Amino acid sequence: MRYDQFDAVMIPCKSPQEAIDRLQDIHAASVQALRDALARFVQARTPPTAEERLRFRYPEIRVIYAPDGPPPVSQRAYAKFNAPGIYATTVTQPAEFQNYLLENLTPLVEEYGAQVEVGLSEDEMPYSYIVDGATDIGLGDVPPQELARWFPTPQLTSVGDEIVDGEFEFITGQSRPLALYTGLRVDYSLKRLTHYSGTEWRAFQPWILFTNYARYVDEFVRWAIEQIRIGGRYIRLICSGGITIDASNLNDDLEAIVAASPWRKFQMPAYHLISADGQGITLVNIGVGPSNAKNITDHLAVLRPHCWLMVGHCGGLRQSQRIGDYVLAHAYLRKDEVLDRILPADVPIPPIAEVQMSIQQAAMEVTGESREALKRRLRTGTVVSFSDRNWELYWGRERRLINISRAIGVDMESCMIAAQGFRHRVPYGTLLCVSDKPLHGEIKLPGSANVFYARAIGEHLKIGIAAIEKMRLDGVVLHSRKLRSFDEPPFR
Repeated sequence: MRYDQFDAVMIPCKSPQEAIDRLQDIHAASVQALRDALARFVQARTPPTAEERLRFRYPEIRVIYAPDGPPPVSQRAYAKFNAPGIYATTVTQPAEFQNYLLENLTPLVEEYGAQVEVGLSEDEMPYSYIVDGATDIGLGDVPPQELARWFPTPQLTSVGDEIVDGEFEFITGQSRPLALYTGLRVDYSLKRLTHYSGTEWRAFQPWILFTNYARYVDEFVRWAIEQIRIGGRYIRLICSGGITIDASNLNDDLEAIVAASPWRKFQMPAYHLISADGQGITLVNIGVGPSNAKNITDHLAVLRPHCWLMVGHCGGLRQSQRIGDYVLAHAYLRKDEVLDRILPADVPIPPIAEVQMSIQQAAMEVTGESREALKRRLRTGTVVSFSDRNWELYWGRERRLINISRAIGVDMESCMIAAQGFRHRVPYGTLLCVSDKPLHGEIKLPGSANVFYARAIGEHLKIGIAAIEKMRLDGVVLHSRKLRSFDEPPFR
């Protein structure tokens, strides 16, 4: 993206809000122009002209920082400049991301004196990102290959995580990245969130829980319904498969309705407990395996959540652990190998202190146990994750590394959730519940497993929810500087 192009359409803005308003106007005009051209093509097979295609583009925002003195001192982890220059990015759905844009732009303008410009970019908006198959336009009647001849389509060469992974190369005469993701990259993920979760992407909340077991979903749904009945800050539950629960249908058999919904059609069903203040909780059942975990977090990251936590099961590796004990991960031994080419396994994944403290305090509150009593049930230490569920078959090969790492728990997803949080600059944490002890002959048998699930899942989930509530109420600064590199884009 060259900042010496399209200068004629870049308009200076007097304030961050004016810039956001202009982003919304340009985005809305681009979407409408694309929809109108598609509708005409469906009806009359009249393709857009070259001039019309110039309107099918994302808005671009540029922030120009040209200081005449030393930069201000800020302890904030984001909304700051590392060097003078022109920073730019394309933007999609600016109306939905208005609060995020305002949160980042305001300090850059007020503290650093940066100038903001907004206009059309040179990046085309793919037609598939504004419609879904057969819609009111009637695209289901037109072969995709015919639409691709005349309308912009996703170009995967332009959709990547080079900025996220530190592979962006600054070239003199070009702008620096303003954000981690371009408009094209964000749209790519928004579509996939809907596809995998069975819910509209706008339903996702800024506080996210991941689980690897469906019974946590049942418990979350029951708890969420109760919160809506109470009539507090939570007002609605949006469920995978198209079910919505609010004050209007509380007299129905809601648990049965949710269970009978078509959530099984979706790979990673999501459930969103909406609050009136926009600070609700989303639970995603990511299923089994690190690839699923990487998949969904790659897409959730573009929403810039406040935090995501893993609450799932693990195998206990120590003789002193008991079934139902908790493991609070302080370190991660990544043996799943999924991210190794992107984020080498020897890169440490640090714990986020504010998250760890919130989980520990939440555990004390939910269990009602003293700090000393809780120490016997909740251990902190290293979690190891494998991509092979039957890792025990290779115990002779893995034994030494597990031994010298002092790992206390083993699963398949936690290390990926943490590594992806580190990679995408999303605060993360892991609280696991010991469901078996494979090295000590204590395996899950059907009868004992059901007793364990009935007793442990409710408490475990409530600890995760309480930790989120604690972070929200305390207003802790989660967006830590330890998640940002020395040459970060200004936006978090």
